[in-house]
Amino acid sequence: MATFPVLPPTLQLSFSGRLERAKRTYLLPALLNEVARLDIGRLDQELISVAGRDRLAFVARSGLRGELVFPVPYLLQSNPALLGYYRLLLGFSQKQFYVSPFGRFRRLEAAGVLTPATSELLRPLCDSLAESAWMLVNGLPSLSQQLLNSLTLLTLGPQFRGSRNVGLGADAVRLVFTLIRSIAAGSVVSEDSSHLEIRSAAQRLYIIEFAPDPDIALRQVLADGSPRNRLAIEVKGGTDFSNIHNRLGEAEKSHQKAKAVGFTQFWTVVNIPDLDSSVWHRETPTTNELFYLGSIVDPRSSEHLRFREYLIAELGI
Repeated sequence: MATFPVLPPTLQLSFSGRLERAKRTYLLPALLNEVARLDIGRLDQELISVAGRDRLAFVARSGLRGELVFPVPYLLQSNPALLGYYRLLLGFSQKQFYVSPFGRFRRLEAAGVLTPATSELLRPLCDSLAESAWMLVNGLPSLSQQLLNSLTLLTLGPQFRGSRNVGLGADAVRLVFTLIRSIAAGSVVSEDSSHLEIRSAAQRLYIIEFAPDPDIALRQVLADGSPRNRLAIEVKGGTDFSNIHNRLGEAEKSHQKAKAVGFTQFWTVVNIPDLDSSVWHRETPTTNELFYLGSIVDPRSSEHLRFREYLIAELGI
């Protein structure tokens, strides 16, 4: 039987305005929709064969079904494009993944096509990806469906990168919120799609949420249950340099409002690289820290490390 090498998971962060298509095609919602149509008994049998009972039990302790982590031939035969979900979950761009010996599987994701030759190789492919997935889940501080979804969103790959443009408006805010979720993963005690509750090392409770103004708000919950406004984050996803002054002006107005209600730290995230510090200091003097979106979502960059360290310091985790 053919075998394939086991690839160590990686993270390369990106995002796209074409998110809805990706959801329908190969992200977590597509996987869940496909599973709903399958024979669960057969699916479970293949999961036991590919992943083993112990690993499935490990995932089940977090309330998750095995196919959210481990691929099986039955699922990929039913919807070949879902190979993209497992690729993204493990953090591989198409360029990284679809080289020898995995290049032969590119059409599964790209066109949803499974040939007789690739069909015969599905089991060794799934064995390889299952080993990689096991390495991934063992390295995570916590495991949840929301976290798995966050990882796939954060690793949408170079096919959506282009010139490093990121989706505007709500998409850019969602990306930063998802990045925050991934950094704070081990300390999240409650969450939904727009709200996180985080317990610090000192057992203090923090709330991070989408807010109309600012885009992302971090608040500490005091002993009497009242919130203390701490950090306001404004996210400007536009890539047109000629409009940067307007966007920084908008960020400043929001930060001024946040300051008036007690926020003490003000971060601005822009999607314009190499912005001169004199520009943003002049246009948004309330901003304490300015970050470039394309850098903070790249785990290899010094800006990502700075954003991560500052956030950890704010949360005390």
